[in-house]
Amino acid sequence: MRHPQVFFVLSTVLYGCRVASGLGTSCTAPLGGGTATSIDPYWLETIKHQGTSPFNPDASAYQVFRNVKDFGATGDGITDDTAAINAAMSSGNRCGDGSCGSSTVSPAVVYFPQGTYLVSSAIDTYYYTQLIGDARNPPTLLANSNFSGFAVIDADPYVPNGGGAQWFVNQDNFFRSVRNLIIDLRQISMGTSAIGLHWQVSQATSLVNVVVEMSTASGNTQQVYSLSKGDHNVNSTSGNIGISVGNQQFTVRNLTVNNANTGEYSDDRDKLMLIGQFVAVSGTWNWGFTFQGVTINNCQVGFQLTVDGTTSATQVRNILRQCPTVYHKLQGVGSEVIIDAVVIDTPIFVQSSAASNGALPYSLVLNNIQLVNVPIAVGVSGGATILEGGTTTITSWGQGNVYTGTSGESTWVQGSLVSPEISSVLLNSSGAIFGKGHPQYADYSTSQIISVKSQGATGDGTTDDTAAIQNVINKYAGCMIIFFDAGVYYVTDTITIPAGTQIVGEAWSVILAGGSNFQDQNNPVPVIQAGAIGSEGLMEISDMLFSTTGPASGAILIEWNVHDPAGEQGAAGLWDSHLRITHVCACLAIGTNMQYSQCPAGSTNTACQAAFLGIYLTSQSSAYFEGTWVWTADHDLDASGQTSIFTGRGILSESAGPVWFIGTSEHSALYQYNLANAQNHYIGFAQTETPYYQPDPTPPAPYTSNPDYYDPSFPGGFDNAWAMYIQTSSNIFLFGAGFYSFFQNYGQTCLSGNTCQAQIFNIDDASVSSVNVYSLSTIGATWQLSIGEIGIVNEVGNADGFQETMTAWYYY
Repeated sequence: MRHPQVFFVLSTVLYGCRVASGLGTSCTAPLGGGTATSIDPYWLETIKHQGTSPFNPDASAYQVFRNVKDFGATGDGITDDTAAINAAMSSGNRCGDGSCGSSTVSPAVVYFPQGTYLVSSAIDTYYYTQLIGDARNPPTLLANSNFSGFAVIDADPYVPNGGGAQWFVNQDNFFRSVRNLIIDLRQISMGTSAIGLHWQVSQATSLVNVVVEMSTASGNTQQVYSLSKGDHNVNSTSGNIGISVGNQQFTVRNLTVNNANTGEYSDDRDKLMLIGQFVAVSGTWNWGFTFQGVTINNCQVGFQLTVDGTTSATQVRNILRQCPTVYHKLQGVGSEVIIDAVVIDTPIFVQSSAASNGALPYSLVLNNIQLVNVPIAVGVSGGATILEGGTTTITSWGQGNVYTGTSGESTWVQGSLVSPEISSVLLNSSGAIFGKGHPQYADYSTSQIISVKSQGATGDGTTDDTAAIQNVINKYAGCMIIFFDAGVYYVTDTITIPAGTQIVGEAWSVILAGGSNFQDQNNPVPVIQAGAIGSEGLMEISDMLFSTTGPASGAILIEWNVHDPAGEQGAAGLWDSHLRITHVCACLAIGTNMQYSQCPAGSTNTACQAAFLGIYLTSQSSAYFEGTWVWTADHDLDASGQTSIFTGRGILSESAGPVWFIGTSEHSALYQYNLANAQNHYIGFAQTETPYYQPDPTPPAPYTSNPDYYDPSFPGGFDNAWAMYIQTSSNIFLFGAGFYSFFQNYGQTCLSGNTCQAQIFNIDDASVSSVNVYSLSTIGATWQLSIGEIGIVNEVGNADGFQETMTAWYYY
């Protein structure tokens, strides 16, 4: 919290006196490098397994960590291990098999030691699962020559004879991760369709260090994966299609495709067939994708995009909104952002299935694209070359409706865009946006990991673990990696984490805050305080989940104070860690009062006020957040029914940077993102949703505005939360966004005219000259962009399928 009139003075003084990270009381020296020997397995395999799911119906017997070899898998590359792997996946009455839509009480880590695991049919993944291989020696899933199944790993299997029905609802297929696995399709016979991963998932999902090996033979029909939602790090070699992607929105970072093979394109939305040319990325439909850090080698086409060139975008939108269940059949690619790509020896970089003819059907933004021997940069299948290639760099280029300043009049552009002058602190040494992968500590030994349960924390969801957790941190921060065994850790006061700390969870270990300390919205209190104000040092938190029991209207779930040390980009960050603001049904034992029975849709129970603020980045902090989901639950994951749960604010950043955001914030009452006096922010695809209950009550209700936290004002007629509100900020770079307002008080009649919300994204007058927006899509909002709370960009003219898309806006 900083008062506006003193912000710049304070930041100048305090930046000069940052506090360096210290060591815990039991430490004699900093942690240093890993001590694992060349023959040691990954520490996750050998650490004592004490993870629990305390609200599982059979909690005392339920097993979270599952080594597939304990279930009979051999990993010898000869024995068929399919049944053993699926037994490890499904044992314990888990959520899957088409009989369970979602559950938080049956989490699992399915672990693969080093080896080669022969499989003859799909590994069908259950809800709330992490598939993790040995990070030191990634194991191989080898599909045999008689492989039968939709994909080697299937995150949303089709129900046999189910008429297209699947195990899970696509939009609710949360909490999935696959890491450190090689998927080998090369033994599958020619002519047999083969997919490495069917990844039809939603938020809180990731692919990390996944390699798919495919045949190099001409005419093969193999694919890396069929993608539907998340954040990913994937390599593929050879094959028919690198990846086939179709979903609402995604960020895909650090993708490499080598030698992907295909040819003539045919698309009926239900069957994709490419024969005879090589395609790295086949885009079938989306609302908006951001690809960051892409390498394509020796393919025929880099990105092949299906667009609707026969029906007007407005007609498509009207059809889809009258019958939204068919959007995946009618919607083509809506918008695509590709930044920091290297494309080598590939005849065509981007190819669309139809010409634009001077208007949408799809928006394209290219930024910092290096081409080496790529004759066509952008073209139309069987048609014109739009942008010549060669060996060159595309600094900034786009196709679509571009806006500048306060005009509100669009210019159709199919050419160069104004190149953003991205702050150097956000770039790596090669001039690309900096990125840092999920920490896994592969070189560290078990002796360098300390378990909180071994040090006295219970994780049983009822015992107050505040003191036990704080004691572990106080003793071992800086010299041990602190491991939160799977469980639910109930805390009643702030947990302070000093700079220099590394924390790892297991299957999204839960910190669950409750009690009187977090119940006063006039005196908000952090649940997690990451670093002291003015501190500097390492801070890595991964695989954790932060939640509250109600009422908790004064809870700030994470107050982030720490800053990277000089010269160490991304040293302070969150990876695959989420805020789920409400909790599971069984927590009624400790008084959550935030289930469907207490908080049904349309109610305004004060006990259902779940948090004051999700994440607060203070002025001296820096942050690298990748795959972070700040979600105020709109429905109960463990019982049927839509809920009215209230969180005041999503993410507030006062940071002077650098900050990298790749994630989502949804359903908070005042705003999802608020950048106040912020500087030097890179934001990947930012997806938001306005609370479904609004405008009943209208914001800030059921909270009150607090100027100490730079709350936006809500004058008469402002009936909905802001998706993003930027004030007195500079050097803000937004590459891809989907700001959605689907409801008015749980009704959707407003969608047809985009009247669910008048304004959704605001930049104040003090910030406009230093904000760059690329590929903004909205749904349900009349004004896509406002300046000084005055609507500037109207959705009319930007119809792009189900959504409306503005390709670029900048002030100059």
